[in-house]
Amino acid sequence: MSVTYTAPAPAPPAPLVVERTGQGKAELVPVREQVLTRRQDLVGRKATIVAELEATNQRLESLSERFLPAGTPAVAASELQKLLKGMAAQASTDVRSERILPPVERGDLLEIPIEIAVSGEIRQLVDLLALIDRAPKLLAVQDLKVRVVNITQPKELLATLTLSGFILPGKLRT
Repeated sequence: MSVTYTAPAPAPPAPLVVERTGQGKAELVPVREQVLTRRQDLVGRKATIVAELEATNQRLESLSERFLPAGTPAVAASELQKLLKGMAAQASTDVRSERILPPVERGDLLEIPIEIAVSGEIRQLVDLLALIDRAPKLLAVQDLKVRVVNITQPKELLATLTLSGFILPGKLRT
C-alpha cells in the first residue's frame, strides 16, 4: 500500500483594504486657519523680535569681554595665572605654588581651571578673594582650602584655591 501526500494549494492572498481615517477637507479648514493666524501674528511681531535679538546680541557681546582671551587653552591658562599673580601681589599675599589643570567643556564654553596656593594673614586672604570677586574677567572659585601654616603662630594661613576662567573656543578673541 502506498500513501501519497499532496500539499494543499496556497491560499489566495487576502485583499488589501485601505480605509481613510483622516479628516476631510472641510475639517482641515479651521486647523489651517489657526496655523495661518499664528504665522501672521509672528510676521506682525517681526520688528519686536528683531529688536530683542539685537539687544540679546549686544548683551552677549558685552559679556563676552569678561571671557579670557582665547587662542588655545594654554594661552588662556597663562593669562589667568598672570591675572591671579597680579591680584595676589595687590593683596600682599605670597604665591607658593601654581598648577594648570586640564580644561573642561561646559556646553559652548571651555572652563580653564588652575590651582594656586597663597599664604598670608586672614585680612590679606579676604582682600584677595574680594579682588577675585571684582575681577574684570569672569572667574569662579571652584574650591578653597585654608589651613594654618604654623600651629604655634596661627597668624599665617595657607590657602589653596582652585579657580576657573572661561573661553569661547569657537570664537578667537584677542
